[in-house]
Amino acid sequence: MMELTVYQDLYKKVLDAGYGDEIVWQESLKPCDNADEFVRQYIWVVINSGMKNQIARLIEERIYKALGEGRDISEVFHHKGKIDAIKGMILHGKVSYNEWAKAEDKIERLASLPYIGDITKWHLAKNLGVDCVKPDRHLVRIAEKYRTTPNELCASIAKQTGQRKATVDLVIWRAANLGFI
Repeated sequence: MMELTVYQDLYKKVLDAGYGDEIVWQESLKPCDNADEFVRQYIWVVINSGMKNQIARLIEERIYKALGEGRDISEVFHHKGKIDAIKGMILHGKVSYNEWAKAEDKIERLASLPYIGDITKWHLAKNLGVDCVKPDRHLVRIAEKYRTTPNELCASIAKQTGQRKATVDLVIWRAANLGFI
């Protein structure tokens, strides 16, 4: 298992790199209770899937700028499948949110949405306030190094720190994203 001191060092490096706001956001996240936030988080996860986080943020900005100006998002983003998924969610987001809010298994309900798969359902769930772990390639690789699973790794550290599993996941993922681990 990852030593607490190793995690604490990564946490400090991520803070020092300027990502404290992300940690505060993830740690204070409450369960999503409205369709607008549901749609916003869905759009982010769809844009971000399979793409480096920093590039996805630039694309997200262009999409919201185009939407604000009444332009078609296909002018600024050229992935037809993702564009169709985003447009569909913009049109039907309230229905999708209501179905998710009523679902007994919220994570599996997310997996039924266009462009949300076995990994991205966890990403979206985290962003919607579910205290869970996204088993992406970085976290799987790191957990395997410690001979455990992503969930067990994050749960163990969360228990020691008092942080949410989702926050521990974020810190470890961001540390990997920045090349600290």
